[in-house]
Amino acid sequence: MQTQTIDRILAETAYVRMGGSAEELTCAQYLKAECEKLGLEAHLESFPVQMATIRRARLIADGQEIPCKGYLNAGSAEIEAPLYYLPCDDSASLAGCRGKIVMIDGYLRHWIYQDLVDNGAIGFITYDGNANYADADIDQRELRAHVSNGRKIPGVNINAKSAIALVRDGVKTVRLELVQDEYEGTSHNVVCDLPGETDEIIALTAHYDSTSLSTGAYDNMSGCIGLLGIAEEFAKKPHRFGLRLIFCGSEERGLLGAKAYCAAHEEELEKTVLNVNLDMIGCIMGNFIACCTSEQRLVHFIEYLAAIEGFGIKARQGVYSSDSTPFADKGVPAVSFARIAPQNTATIHNSYDTLAVMKAEQLAADVDFLNTFMNAMVHAKHCPVSREIPDKMKEKLDIYLTRKRDKEPQK
Repeated sequence: MQTQTIDRILAETAYVRMGGSAEELTCAQYLKAECEKLGLEAHLESFPVQMATIRRARLIADGQEIPCKGYLNAGSAEIEAPLYYLPCDDSASLAGCRGKIVMIDGYLRHWIYQDLVDNGAIGFITYDGNANYADADIDQRELRAHVSNGRKIPGVNINAKSAIALVRDGVKTVRLELVQDEYEGTSHNVVCDLPGETDEIIALTAHYDSTSLSTGAYDNMSGCIGLLGIAEEFAKKPHRFGLRLIFCGSEERGLLGAKAYCAAHEEELEKTVLNVNLDMIGCIMGNFIACCTSEQRLVHFIEYLAAIEGFGIKARQGVYSSDSTPFADKGVPAVSFARIAPQNTATIHNSYDTLAVMKAEQLAADVDFLNTFMNAMVHAKHCPVSREIPDKMKEKLDIYLTRKRDKEPQK
């Protein structure tokens, strides 16, 4: 893939495109057109997503207003209560949540949210950003349906510097106001087929949506460019297995595009022998990884292939937090490829995910290796990857998809 093409696509898609937004649809249509430039047919598949418009979001701490953004889809309420900071989720700490507005560290994940509700919290506060950064950015977050399980309490997100001040100053009482309109919207997957000699297919995925502060060059227009690079390689080249490119919408909102695709194409999944997912490649710094939700032999094959090609890689068996997971959960062996940057050289889900962290030459080199891998797979007489998800991977999927709680202590 030419570096000029990579730079062009990164520049033309350098805008925020949250799942379900008009900007996300604009990007979907753009990717469809890019497929058509290669002489391929592509189409959009819509699926419903929960949307919301915030009318008012306020956080007042001991009489002082704190900049905040209300959680989408967290209902509407006006509450006042003592502030309780919860740095640890042990049972003794959780017992102090009752009747409080609780501030937690990190993301609002399924089990911590359920713990808050079970222990009587009436509202919540999260924070993001970095206390050492000059900005005061606040991400727009949502209470995801699989996190709330239908139990809603209101919440807001604030900047890390504000969170530190609340604890440092010993704030006693906070007032939280959240008013919003909730409704059903639409997101889209972009699907492009490259038929093969057999009706069996390899599904390739990459998400194209971004978070509210991010133009998503690294996470994950880079993966979408990777799919286009693979499409370019095989558009006019015969291959045994069919290829289906799926540019997934609303991944950042809980893998919604991949989940919607798997639900709508369940019968076709029987003919899907492998999922290859690209999520964050081509950044300037960092190591290339392969995370295989499959038998261990695929890990070894990727390691051997990379050694033959002289391409540095770290391959492992595991569950990757991306569009590969719904496929693996349906029994399709999956591998996610990514170039993971050190935290201090490139970050995601914030305003620093821009073209500045990308290098077209590195992205082209990553695509070259991916095409080497794909050439080995698409010309196979029989897909060598066993159509069986190992039991330990099934357990990891159960934990990731919150069907089972992880008993291991979090590091």
